[in-house]
Amino acid sequence: MAAFTERMAPVLLLLSVCLSGAWAVDRGNFKTCDQSAFCKRQRALKPGHSPYRALLETMELTNTRLTLQLINDNNKVRLLLELYRLQGNMTRVKINELKPLKPRYEVPDVLIREPPTEPLSLISKDENGVVLSLGSESQRVIVSARPFRLDIMEGSDVLMSLNSRGLLAFEHLRMRKDTFSYKVTSTVASVWNNIKSVFTSQAEPEPEPEAEAEKKEEADPENQGEEAVKEEEEKSEDGMWEETFKSHSDGKPNGPSSVSLDFSLPGVEHVYGIPEHADNLKLKTTDAGDPYRLYNLDVFQYELFNPMALYGAVPVMVSHSAQRTMGIFWLNAAETWVDISSNTAGKTVFGKMLDYVQGSSETPQTDVRWISESGIIDVFIMLGPTPYDVFSQYASLTGTQAFPPLAGLAYHQCRWNYNDQEDVRSVDSGFDEHDIPYDFIWLDIEHTDGKRYFTWDPHKFATPKEMLQGIMDKRRKMVAIVDPHIKVDSNYKIHNEIRSKGFYIKNKDGGDYEGWCWPGNAGYPDFTNPEMRAWWASMFAYDQYEGSMENLYTWNDMNEPSVFNGPEVTMHKDALHGSWEHRDVHNLYGFYVQMATAEGLIQRSGGVERPFVLTRAFFAGSQRYGAVWTGDNAAEWEHLKISIPMCLSLGLVGISLCGADVGGFFKTPNSELLVRWYQTGAYQPFFRAHAHLDTPRREPWLFGPENTALIREAVRQRYALLPYWYQLFYQAHHSGHPVMRPLWVEYPQDTVTYAMDDQFLLGRDLLVHPVTEEGSRGVTAYLPGQGEIWFDVHTFQKHNGAQNLYIPVTMSSIPVFQRGGSIIPRKARVRRSSSCMEDDPYTLYVALSAQRTAEGELYIDDGHTFNFNKKEFIHRSLSFAKNVLSSSNLAPDAQYSTQSWIERILILGSSKPSKVTLRTADGQESQLEFDFDASMSVLTLRKPGMNAGIDWTVVLQ
Repeated sequence: MAAFTERMAPVLLLLSVCLSGAWAVDRGNFKTCDQSAFCKRQRALKPGHSPYRALLETMELTNTRLTLQLINDNNKVRLLLELYRLQGNMTRVKINELKPLKPRYEVPDVLIREPPTEPLSLISKDENGVVLSLGSESQRVIVSARPFRLDIMEGSDVLMSLNSRGLLAFEHLRMRKDTFSYKVTSTVASVWNNIKSVFTSQAEPEPEPEAEAEKKEEADPENQGEEAVKEEEEKSEDGMWEETFKSHSDGKPNGPSSVSLDFSLPGVEHVYGIPEHADNLKLKTTDAGDPYRLYNLDVFQYELFNPMALYGAVPVMVSHSAQRTMGIFWLNAAETWVDISSNTAGKTVFGKMLDYVQGSSETPQTDVRWISESGIIDVFIMLGPTPYDVFSQYASLTGTQAFPPLAGLAYHQCRWNYNDQEDVRSVDSGFDEHDIPYDFIWLDIEHTDGKRYFTWDPHKFATPKEMLQGIMDKRRKMVAIVDPHIKVDSNYKIHNEIRSKGFYIKNKDGGDYEGWCWPGNAGYPDFTNPEMRAWWASMFAYDQYEGSMENLYTWNDMNEPSVFNGPEVTMHKDALHGSWEHRDVHNLYGFYVQMATAEGLIQRSGGVERPFVLTRAFFAGSQRYGAVWTGDNAAEWEHLKISIPMCLSLGLVGISLCGADVGGFFKTPNSELLVRWYQTGAYQPFFRAHAHLDTPRREPWLFGPENTALIREAVRQRYALLPYWYQLFYQAHHSGHPVMRPLWVEYPQDTVTYAMDDQFLLGRDLLVHPVTEEGSRGVTAYLPGQGEIWFDVHTFQKHNGAQNLYIPVTMSSIPVFQRGGSIIPRKARVRRSSSCMEDDPYTLYVALSAQRTAEGELYIDDGHTFNFNKKEFIHRSLSFAKNVLSSSNLAPDAQYSTQSWIERILILGSSKPSKVTLRTADGQESQLEFDFDASMSVLTLRKPGMNAGIDWTVVLQ
């Protein structure tokens, strides 16, 4: 939460934010590109002739990699290029200084392993460049020498070019050479050499000191520098060694260290990804404004439709055209800006048609430039060619979505803050009284003893285990917040242990870094330190986290990290994580916090139970540790709408377990907005209502009986679909495929879908078009797929694909369609929580295609442990063809039993049979009762009764 209470007066003064004022982001608290010295410097470079050329004589080619030196002809600094062909149709390009003054930061822990390589082979080489094979004859890498350029080709088509616009720029580490420091350094060196000569004149020759060796390197053209450095190289531009923003100064002991590289994508008009931004799914061009910024920040009620940074940063961009899908993964954790330009930007549909009619030869192209403040260039080029190939490629690098416990996919009730144990008990009872299911109730920062995490308020939450047991008795759970800022208090065990172990981040002078956050003065643990993470994980043990129980889970907020009195409400970049500056690791901080917390929840159960951890800040790879949400949104219709592209963007880069605060965190929704938000949230992966401390209470039953009934129905629809949600997340965990998908993922040739972000698919088989307009009496949904059929899940009405369908709506409408050719399992008996439904029966919804076939799956396990990794699950294939519906085992080596059975089967688009026969694996055969609705062509098979985990066949005659 980025809002502020009256008790935090010092913080209010520091941030100049007041709740009585406008509820909107103060953009003056956050930098533009012009206010970020390295971004301004890099962006001042214009496309044109690159100063870099490849020194082909330095090329070395092994079976797995190519190395090659690049030289900047302006300053004679040399870089080392490494190129790898990776398994799975990927290419990795690394560029670093050949001989940096000190090591440059390379991101650890994000990749799940060192990516396996495949052989590279040389096709040809001359003075102009080299051509390498990427395995097949048609796929090649061409390295051009002067200027340096790298092209990836397939056949005669250029898939992607690097440095084709000449915007490679690598600021090498250097000694500061202003007049005073240079003279002092020279004098000291001269005195030292004179003293040394006295003592060593009679001695054996010693190895050259580093300073002398560096001088020789500088004089040697084979090394990275020359004495004849250009004057423009030496002059100290504003912000190179120090910059200020508002009242904050950022000293840069390493000087300018930014890196930049451009990528050109011929034939591409649509790019997506690089979350987190409150913007449309299709990324915009940035020529007329700021680049998209990737820098994890605590943004107080963010604005929509601009490229400002938000809470998380995943430096992955996905391009898509009718010919190919590709991805770029820029592995750098420093502040990053991404510029996008296009030669078709701004052209109207008429203009594009005119080009076509007149035979314009201009190929559409998107150009992307990445700029990072420090580190190296380490980029993975994922060559697809299909969307699912790109998802699998990225998953092979950073891992897949953690498989959440089933309860994590159910409904969560939260606000800042439930007042005390009696309030929790009352809200819990209210759900039962109004027959609304929920699985998790959440506690925000006020549940602690004075914002000391891992503690409970001794008056308001005096007996937490009693409270947790009461919730457990109803088979429900709780989430409590644990933030990564630690109150500086000598009577606080957590603080004392972190300080005594030296685990706090340090300031530039070596003392513990401190800043303001919710507790007041706070220290920030160094989560980049694996010893710190191990200690943090140990604090979740039941004997350490007093009052905790197995049904208590965790929420990591404020982990950008948020520092109320810091620059841009975050940590000073010159703070130290061991030997690395915070500027190098900033975007990793939240990733590490969630990693350590998830590990703690796993360890406390002896490695048996799956964790549930929600994080606000994230990076590439965060999907391995839990859920994210879109932060401090507002109770406005536009914020409801933007939740769809924000979660779609996250899904494209591996993070499927995404949601937005239902109802909006800030402000107060009217009943129409609240109902529509519940209806939308019920069909998004992470389903949680949340509200600000200063908003009126908004439990689902507080808006009158009619609205209570509408919200109840939306939540019940979510619970009925939990078998499908769970199956989708099992698949996402194994494949990396997103759960919530843009339509173009399934219909990659359909250009109509490319910029569509007001509707989405869940898996392949459910299409959702939420109602997100105030006072709406109808929506127009696009049903994709020439020759496909879509069934309204509420009325079973059949519609053809490849059409825009106008749907009249009332306040009870949630437009959802099931694809013809699919089978979706549901549970019709909705109870107070998901675990209460564990043994309940299934209803199968069989939606026939035009060819009268259908297929689907059913996945069952215990819902909460890691035993699925031990082959303790049921995974069944469901198929319908030639009037036969059957269930067969997809995992014959797995062992698990269930008490659930098949209670009902609905076949949509059916004809009326004369009889229906059930045959089970043990040879039993029986006739099934059925009803047939001729007006809707729906056949209902009643009480077939077979166990959900066995083989069976239903024959229609």
